[in-house]
Amino acid sequence: MTTMITATAARQGQFCFYKISNITAIMLNGIFIKKEKVAIYIDANNFFKYLKNKEISFPKGVKFDYDKFVKHLVRDRELVSKRYYVGIARNIDNNEKSQKIVSGQQKFLSAMTAQGFIIKRGRVMYDGGKIREKGTDVKIAVDLVVGAADNMYDTAILVSSDTDLIPAVKYLKYKGKKFEYIGFSHSPSVGIQKFADFSILFTLEDINRFKIVESKMIFDMR
Repeated sequence: MTTMITATAARQGQFCFYKISNITAIMLNGIFIKKEKVAIYIDANNFFKYLKNKEISFPKGVKFDYDKFVKHLVRDRELVSKRYYVGIARNIDNNEKSQKIVSGQQKFLSAMTAQGFIIKRGRVMYDGGKIREKGTDVKIAVDLVVGAADNMYDTAILVSSDTDLIPAVKYLKYKGKKFEYIGFSHSPSVGIQKFADFSILFTLEDINRFKIVESKMIFDMR
């Protein structure tokens, strides 16, 4: 459980942080209280799909501050892992446009890695002019389950509305972990939300807080 420290306690020096055997704890009035460990799982394709909906209409070419976004979700808790799941583009037709997309994605993912994100790669399938992503939902599900089984986190934060992930969510709840669902107010996943201990449903106004700021290094959505 997240421990709330009052401003009075902070000023009076009634608490301090300790790191004992890889466990972050707070000592408050002489009592050790474990700090909540949080892991974040971002389904890039699912998240971006909702951003393109007419209710949000995130502008093409505008960049999104994932680092600020994660900090907003974690708040004062301990972040133990932030993972970004994405299908990897390929230049299958060997043309300049496709190569530009591939190079742009590689540059973006390198920047994400430099910011401490773990990149989990899926496949992009090209089928008769249609593009489909495969493998990312399985990787998210496996990581949610393994993280719960290995006691990596106290709370899993899922940035996805993919209902295929419900079995994994049920398992982490069975293991006594907390679950937070991040979705959109115009189209929430009721199926996932009913298992959540806490939900954040973003509006257009909320998303605008994470748009590009020229003075910082921000990442492209794709």
